[in-house]
Amino acid sequence: MKDFIITTDTTCDLPAEYIKEHHIGMLSLTYTLEGNTYNWEHPLPVKDFYDCMRGGSLPTTSQVNPEEAKTLFERIIKEQDADILHIAFSSGLSGSYNSSRIAAEELSEEYPDHRIIVIDSLCASLGEGLLVHKAVTMKAQGKSLDEVATWLEENKLHLVHNFTVDDLFHLYRGGRVSKTAAFVGTMINLKPILHVDNEGHLIPLSKVRGRKKSMIALVDAMEKQVGSWKDKNDIVFISHGDCEEEAQYLADLIKERLGYDSFLIHYVGPTIGAHTGPGVIALFYMGDFR
Repeated sequence: MKDFIITTDTTCDLPAEYIKEHHIGMLSLTYTLEGNTYNWEHPLPVKDFYDCMRGGSLPTTSQVNPEEAKTLFERIIKEQDADILHIAFSSGLSGSYNSSRIAAEELSEEYPDHRIIVIDSLCASLGEGLLVHKAVTMKAQGKSLDEVATWLEENKLHLVHNFTVDDLFHLYRGGRVSKTAAFVGTMINLKPILHVDNEGHLIPLSKVRGRKKSMIALVDAMEKQVGSWKDKNDIVFISHGDCEEEAQYLADLIKERLGYDSFLIHYVGPTIGAHTGPGVIALFYMGDFR
């Protein structure tokens, strides 16, 4: 049985050390800030990225194109003689999944002895990262390409994404809230709670007043949504927009309320952070429903 390589894209927001340790192939969504374009191989330090945003700079992002996906996949086929399981950024937020699918279809004709399975994760940030982590774990347990791909397809809509932002401006800029809602919400310190729905779109859930209340609301939602997965979550992922102390506060709340003690806490990377801004806090786990 041919070995398979897991690949993903930079929107998974997994630490570079994790990517290197588990030999994960990476497709890079680029981002441009103050006239300079960055990618996975040539990044801007993430703290510098958020400092620029706090100073008023507005980054732009670009999706993966089919040629970039084809280059990565073909290199793996030629150099490692392996099949590929690609876990892509949500099709509800980017065209990167479709680019990867096109590349896989083209290569299947050129290399009929190699398989490339592309999964539309319908996930973002460390939600996509947690799905990758599940795949890595199952592969290490000896699961086959088909077994892992089947599990991902059957369970990806159990991967819950709930998050809150500190500044409504960036959601307004991305068309997630109206200008009036952003202005009024900022004036009265409203903090929206949002999630990624079953179509992979960002959807507002509720609003609370105050930062700490917004994080309590994330844990409230977790208590409701985790359901039958409560004892099956071996790790909880939290990503943040350069506000690690608050991310740790959220982890402490979860530990106190639900008893979990294993967390991966990491930055929201620039591609997602360009649209959520500094101060975003996002929570990811397996649950009964999104």
